[in-house]
Amino acid sequence: MTRRSCAITAVGIISGLLLVVGIGLVVSQVFRTLMHNRLKKEIVLVEGSRVFESWKRPPPPVYMEFFFFNVTNVDEFLAGAKPELNQIGPYTYREYRYKDNVSMLEDNLKVSAYNTKSFVFLREKSVGDPAVDTITTVNIPAWAVMTKVKGSFFKANLVSIWMNSFKTELFMTRTVDELLWGYEDPLLSRVSSINSEVEKVFGLMYKKNGSNDGEFVYHTGTQNYLDYGRVETWKGQSRLTFWTSNQSNSINGSDGSAFHPLLNKDERIYIFTPDLCRSIYMEFEKDVEVKGIPAYRFTPPRSVLASKEENPANEGFCVSPDECLGTGLLKVSPCRKGAPVVASFPHFHLAEEKYVDAIGGMSPKREHHQTFLDLNPTTGVIVRANKRAQVNILLSRVSGFPKTRSLKEIVFPVMFLNESVVIDDASAARVQKLLLIATLVSNFPLIIVGLGGIMLAVFIILLVRARKQKNEVKRIVFTKPLYATSNEDDTSYSPVNDKEKDDPQNGTYIGLTPKVDPQD
Repeated sequence: MTRRSCAITAVGIISGLLLVVGIGLVVSQVFRTLMHNRLKKEIVLVEGSRVFESWKRPPPPVYMEFFFFNVTNVDEFLAGAKPELNQIGPYTYREYRYKDNVSMLEDNLKVSAYNTKSFVFLREKSVGDPAVDTITTVNIPAWAVMTKVKGSFFKANLVSIWMNSFKTELFMTRTVDELLWGYEDPLLSRVSSINSEVEKVFGLMYKKNGSNDGEFVYHTGTQNYLDYGRVETWKGQSRLTFWTSNQSNSINGSDGSAFHPLLNKDERIYIFTPDLCRSIYMEFEKDVEVKGIPAYRFTPPRSVLASKEENPANEGFCVSPDECLGTGLLKVSPCRKGAPVVASFPHFHLAEEKYVDAIGGMSPKREHHQTFLDLNPTTGVIVRANKRAQVNILLSRVSGFPKTRSLKEIVFPVMFLNESVVIDDASAARVQKLLLIATLVSNFPLIIVGLGGIMLAVFIILLVRARKQKNEVKRIVFTKPLYATSNEDDTSYSPVNDKEKDDPQNGTYIGLTPKVDPQD
């Protein structure tokens, strides 16, 4: 066997081996499984892991925007007209968040922490000065007190007298700073002198700057990667006590800061939100890309805040059988000390049309008012997110307070917030590098198959060329030229041996001998 034949055979064997091994690895998913197991071990909430430090102190900047609804026809509304509202905002704050008092528990199976947040005003991203700009809106402390004493003739009359003496109206005009961070309310001060549990100061974000929501205990994900970041207890409780069913009181999912790796489009993402006093869920909407990183977009569907008629599972969120609101609303008074606070998405996005039609100035738009999470499915990293929620007050006629006699029940918007984050460039580069490594390792069998395919093509080309050359050699017939030069006369052609004389193919075996002159 010639060297060329050996080389061709070797190429054929190598290409066959590469194809067999590569296809076998593709089918068995060995490298993909190895990479996934590696990710499950790396993405855990323990000291020294790839994600622990960024979990404690998230590097991407978070922004909190506040939009207020300014009432332009208070007197007409109190007389029975439709309220007209103007949206004013945003007033933007940089939100700094970090995990405080972090402690490992149960041999690294769980970790406890406090989520501390602080806010710094950003004038360049805001429409005005919150210390100067004023908003006319519902007098929330007054409505909270009136709702609390509703049904008691004596208490209602006493509160009515106090309100008259303090000249407390059903609507008020306050600066943005006062509405957000608090002011001392005269009516609350009077009530607190009798009931020490009542705060003198009211603010939508009162005591939320530089504070936390209480202790969380999380699963680290070391036992099961699906438990990564899942909340085990909040304030020492594994279940809530605000609602009327076990399902509604369940604490499900993470706190919104961490999600397990290897996500799929069919699963529901659960998030426990202390601001809403409940867990919500999100479902896959579409594929997106942020800074070159592929992501799945998850959004809360209409069923999350649907009425009990539309979604019977939500019946447990009814404060009482008579206090069940329609689709798109959640009455959170059980965790707001009885205040008639109602949560919704901004401009009543995903809510029934009757709530939108009842308020002048409402214009729900998906792109501006939708809450969503963009998660990289391989790592579970948040690459972009917008949490949007609206604070409303449930207004209605309250016996004992003559100023409310012309009112019908209405869900009145006060303000909405937009908490947003986009992954920073440095974090994006790290994620892209990790995804590149994961892709190369997972697709290594395909690289082997590709090399096998290339070797197979080379093998076929060599085989064809060798066959072609062999056929050409067989067709060559050597004959003496009719006109030979003097040099050619010096050489004769003769068979090598007698056997070859009888060989009809004797053109392949030729001996060269000097020509002898017969005269010599």
